[in-house]
Amino acid sequence: MCTISTTEFKNNFGKYIEMGQREEIKVLKRGRVIFTIVPESLSLLEEAKKYIGMLPKDASIGIDPYERG
Repeated sequence: MCTISTTEFKNNFGKYIEMGQREEIKVLKRGRVIFTIVPESLSLLEEAKKYIGMLPKDASIGIDPYERG
């Protein structure tokens, strides 16, 4: 993760857009985070982590043998 000021972001926009594809970047204004650039792959990984452990251990993914059809 990288933390930069708004001025640094503005002056080196292209550099941080490319860097933002690989790692999280927090942009600060007067010492406070105003936005964060998060790579899409990291964002998807965090979303997937929310669902880990939701299914019971004996659950199976596939065809339900008891389903009528």
